Amino acid sequence: MTLLPPPVRRLAAWCTVALLVTGVVAVGVWLCITFKTAVTPVLLALLGAALLGPMHRRLVRAGVPRSLAAALTCLTVLVVFGGATYVVVHALISTGDQIAGSLKQAGQGLARHFGAAGTSLEDLASNAKDLLAKFGGTAASGVITGLSVVGEMLATAVLALLLMFFFLRDSHRAAAALRSLAPRATRDTVEAMARRAYAAVEGFMRGTTFIALIDAVCITIGLLVLRVPGAVGLGALVFVGAYIPYLGAFISGAVAVLVAFAERGWVIGLWAVGVVLAVQVLEGHILQPAIQSRTVQMHPAVVLLAITAGASVAGILGMLLAVPLTAAAFGVVSELRGRFAGAESPEEHEEPE
Repeated sequence: MTLLPPPVRRLAAWCTVALLVTGVVAVGVWLCITFKTAVTPVLLALLGAALLGPMHRRLVRAGVPRSLAAALTCLTVLVVFGGATYVVVHALISTGDQIAGSLKQAGQGLARHFGAAGTSLEDLASNAKDLLAKFGGTAASGVITGLSVVGEMLATAVLALLLMFFFLRDSHRAAAALRSLAPRATRDTVEAMARRAYAAVEGFMRGTTFIALIDAVCITIGLLVLRVPGAVGLGALVFVGAYIPYLGAFISGAVAVLVAFAERGWVIGLWAVGVVLAVQVLEGHILQPAIQSRTVQMHPAVVLLAITAGASVAGILGMLLAVPLTAAAFGVVSELRGRFAGAESPEEHEEPE
């Protein structure tokens, strides 16, 4: 190595570090996929604790014991999430056939004007309706596969809720436990990295939930004013889709526009396009900068790549978890960059002496 010039040695060192980091990340992803039954509840519990952490801290500051505060927070999750799930599922079920029929009608209309592109949309709507009917029949007949899927989902939800209770109750001990596991020389750095990553996830979850609610309310009101059938169900779809940045909003908004075109004609359909675009502009230029300005800012290309990678690893669940995990990684990198920059600045000042 001494025969090589310094730039080449530095390049080799950075390549070695990149290979080591890539290997560690690959092994970590493989372990998460292998033990996804245990990893998924942990990640969901962390996201829930990040979203509802401020509520738990307010209860503790008000004098409520930590265990009781954690229990009340988890009870709030059950009530709010259960109610929201009921509203979303009921709206989608009650208007699902109508939305699917509207999509099929839109596909037939597009097929008359654009040929094969519209035919594929019509087939997609028909197949989606058939798949939903088959799934409902399977669940109703009590097939073992359907029951096992439902049982696995319930078990994951219960385990995530229990883990969230413990994460909230023992959150004040997390820093001390992390410091005890880290080497003595790096304890401060490890704690700062963990705090920055958790703050990024916490800000992302709160901001995304608030933005999703505003998007859903605005689009639902716009569709109700335009008298588009299934407006509540389409608004519920927008709320759920908003947790997948960019792609979710685009897909749910496109469904709403197609239903408006099919049921209310081209004029109302164009008005629906205006409503969706206005909400997207409101989100991108006002809500995102104002609400998530204190969290880690990520370029849209990075977000789309993270969603694609998450989908390839774990499907829809991977798409939902990819962005908050990427936000946490960006928080760690930002903390390390700030610390290294602060450590290098004194040396730069000492050199002239």
